[in-house]
Amino acid sequence: MERKVLYVDDERINLELFKINFRNDFSIVVADSAQEGLDILKNEDINVIISDLKMPHMNGIDFIERIKRENPQKICILLTAFMESEVMLRAINEELVYRYIMKPWKKDELREIIESAFKRFENS
Repeated sequence: MERKVLYVDDERINLELFKINFRNDFSIVVADSAQEGLDILKNEDINVIISDLKMPHMNGIDFIERIKRENPQKICILLTAFMESEVMLRAINEELVYRYIMKPWKKDELREIIESAFKRFENS
């Protein structure tokens, strides 16, 4: 199975940094909006999705809810630069997200989380 990751963030610099940091570890697909991410998921078999929380038009929680409604087995990771405990608790309690990570992320820490997300998917 190809280890493909979808990373969704409205800031292009974050998309580029993610690709540069993880292109040797995973097959990377990026989207600069939640809608583009949903369109990609219609056509590609991707099981680990990483999304920024704060995005225009559709935030990361709404994006992940839409993914989980159709594909509950997908593993989703939420990134944010803001500590929003109410949002974080809801996402975790409703089992929408596998992990919640603060920006700026650390490469080794995020790689370990992505690796564990693939293991979780494979064992589900």
